[in-house]
Amino acid sequence: MGVLALSMLVLCVIQVVAAQKTTDPNEGAALKKIIEHWNLGSSLNSTVDPCTQNASWAPDTANPRVSCDCSGNVCHITHLKIYALDISGQIPSELFELKELTDLNLAQNVLSGPIPPQFEQLSNMQYLSLGINNLTGQVPPELGNMTKLLSLSFSSNNLSGPLPAELGKLTALEQLYIDSSGVSGPIPQDLANLKSLQKLWASDNLFTGKLPEFLGTLTELVDLRFEGTSLEGPIPDSFGALTKLENLIIGDLVGDDSSLDFLRNQTSLSVLSLRSCQLSGQIPDIIGTFSKLKYLDLSFNKLEGTIPDSFQGFTKLQFLFLGNNNLTGPLPANIVSQSLTALDVSFNPLSGNLPVNVDMSGYSMNFVGTSINADYLADRKALEMLSCLKAGTECANKAKSTSFSINCGGTEQTSAAGVKYDDDSKTLEAASVYMSSNRQWGISNSGYFIFTSNGPQYIVKTDSQITGTLESELYKTARVSASSLRYYGLGLKNGKYSVELHFAEIKMEDDDSRSWKGLGRRVFDVYIQGERVLQDFDIQKQAGGSNRALVRTFDANVTNTVLDIHFRWAGKGTCCIPSQSTYGPLVSAISASPVSGVDGTSSDDNKKRVGKIVGIAFGCAAGLVIV
Repeated sequence: MGVLALSMLVLCVIQVVAAQKTTDPNEGAALKKIIEHWNLGSSLNSTVDPCTQNASWAPDTANPRVSCDCSGNVCHITHLKIYALDISGQIPSELFELKELTDLNLAQNVLSGPIPPQFEQLSNMQYLSLGINNLTGQVPPELGNMTKLLSLSFSSNNLSGPLPAELGKLTALEQLYIDSSGVSGPIPQDLANLKSLQKLWASDNLFTGKLPEFLGTLTELVDLRFEGTSLEGPIPDSFGALTKLENLIIGDLVGDDSSLDFLRNQTSLSVLSLRSCQLSGQIPDIIGTFSKLKYLDLSFNKLEGTIPDSFQGFTKLQFLFLGNNNLTGPLPANIVSQSLTALDVSFNPLSGNLPVNVDMSGYSMNFVGTSINADYLADRKALEMLSCLKAGTECANKAKSTSFSINCGGTEQTSAAGVKYDDDSKTLEAASVYMSSNRQWGISNSGYFIFTSNGPQYIVKTDSQITGTLESELYKTARVSASSLRYYGLGLKNGKYSVELHFAEIKMEDDDSRSWKGLGRRVFDVYIQGERVLQDFDIQKQAGGSNRALVRTFDANVTNTVLDIHFRWAGKGTCCIPSQSTYGPLVSAISASPVSGVDGTSSDDNKKRVGKIVGIAFGCAAGLVIV
């Protein structure tokens, strides 16, 4: 009886051992070299068979992750994830020995070198993610041979050259993420073959030519994004066939005017952003019937006529941006619904009264640069000062100021040179106007970080020391905006002023940090008195890194008692490094003082300011001599 039990136990052990299949030897050897190449030995034990059952690296949540298919005689590695672990160097050739890979995720690292054309050898691949790395060179046309791909991402890299036409062979593709990848040139007509495509993110690239009409034939699209490119309008009428769209984000088109007539049956839309698309004509009533719409941005266009009464019927709309157009007439009386939290109608020749419910809790509105009657508002006098911003308006304000300084996003601070920077720490919303307590300056903000999960942040802060300045504290806070941030010097005596703009990138990490978190780019434009003085401005690039002070000085003429300083995002730069919704203009401090010719003054005020600076500098120098 004992011998029989022992025999059965031995048989069971033999069966268990036999049932535990091992990894294909070639794949096992290749994976071992990959582990060594990227120094992953502390997470992946290369002495253990990678396809061992119940291995710690096999679950979906594991990172790094190795998962296998053991349905045959041997196990094959099918999933490999090395995500956001800052692996670096080039993609090793051993990777292409894993012939049965179906899912490869190497996103959010600092991989360099080209995308290897050998990827075509991985013919079973369905999901390939190379986004947020430092890959260079051109996109290899061989990727077009990976015909089982369902999702392809090489966004946020430093690639160059055109998109290969061969990508049009990926007819099973459902998701294509190429935003901020660096590709350029015309968009290949061959992409018209991607009839299964549901998501196409292509913003912040150097595309040229017309916005392709064939995109309107990709009728499975639910998410389409083209901002910050060099593409030309108009928006093709063929886009009217894209009835499954939930997110349509197009911006910064040049060339011919576009109309909104293509919007007919897009009733699934949740986000519709057509900012700066050269839109002309009137806003069609039908948009007001899009019942699922939560976000609508038609700002910075040439739209005319009145705001449709149908906009009073929105039940889910939270954000409505119509600023910087040529809209006329009064606002619809009930445009402020229970769901609406932000309304921007600034810089339009609108008239009439403010809508009802304008003082509703949680609601913000920007109507600077309009003729809307705001008699009953508590800050009416402040808004009267801002009325000088209306086109063609002669300002009746009595000018009394010759300078102002602002600590953007921070509390009051006096510099070592004796300059007092006013408090600017008030919380702003997606459509806000605010006036300083001394009535010397104002601020307005328009824009919302749509896809952020942590709520909007219009002020950013750091505890890090700022280099390149004696005023480190001045740069530890900053205002940011998702679209348009404007500061206004008010009640200024007319004449020529010197405007100092202070910057420091305190949200993004240095690109030499050896982390994917240092691969972001913040790019925006700056206008003073309506003239663009900085285009595609990159603080990090100009300052030589993050947490480094940078000052840009410009002359500006004040002729109507108001100085307008405008920071504007034009769709360029990365969107989501090191965190979601990290983009848009950023400014640390602003200071303006007279240069010459200011009405009613000599240069006494300026001399006092300079004298104070010189006096402090002289005192410091004398102290050094004594020491």
